[in-house]
Amino acid sequence: MFYRFAWYLCRAVLYILRRWEVEGAGNLPTSGGILVAANHTSYWDPVVIGCAIHRRIHFMAKAELFRIPVLKRIIVALGTFPVRRETIDREAIRAALDLLSRGRVVGIFPEGTRSKSGELLKPQYGAALMALKGGVPILPVALVGTRGVFGKIRVRIGKPMYFPEYAGTRPTKEVLEEVSSRVMGEIGTLLRSREVKA
Repeated sequence: MFYRFAWYLCRAVLYILRRWEVEGAGNLPTSGGILVAANHTSYWDPVVIGCAIHRRIHFMAKAELFRIPVLKRIIVALGTFPVRRETIDREAIRAALDLLSRGRVVGIFPEGTRSKSGELLKPQYGAALMALKGGVPILPVALVGTRGVFGKIRVRIGKPMYFPEYAGTRPTKEVLEEVSSRVMGEIGTLLRSREVKA
C-alpha cells in the first residue's frame, strides 16, 4: 500500500516538476522475473524508473544508505535491499535471484555508481551474472535529464534482451563481460535514440 501511494505521489511530482516523458513502456513484460538495467547519473534515477514501469520494482542499493535510520525505513518499505559494493556480495545476489525466481522485477545500475560526467561507465558484472543465473531477460533503460531539480526528464525503455545461448551453462568472466557490454551498448543506443516504440 505504501509503495502504491509513493508511486502515485512521485509520478505527480515528475509530471508537474520535471515534465517527464516515458517511451517504450509497453516493452516491459507483464509477468515473469526480469532485471531492469539503467544508466545512473542522479539520485532521481531509482524514483524515475520505479514510476515509469507499472510493476513493482525491487532495487539493489548501496549498503551505506541503510545506515540512515529514517531513510532505511522508507527504502525497506519500498522493497529495496542492500548490496556491499566493495566486494562480491553473495547475500545480495541470492536476494535478487530469489525475487527473480518468484517472478518479480529487480532494478540495478550496472555501472555500480553514478556517472559524474554523464558518460556511460564501464559496467560491473552483477547484472549479467544475475540474469544468466536466474534465467531471466534484461530490460535496458536509458535515463535522460535526471540531474538537478528542474528540466525535462525522458525515460527510454528498450526491448527485453534474452540470452538463450548461455542457458544451463556456468557463466565465465568472458561471457559476463560480453553480456555486460551488450547491455551497456543497448543503453547507449537508447540514449542516442530520438524515439522508442513499444
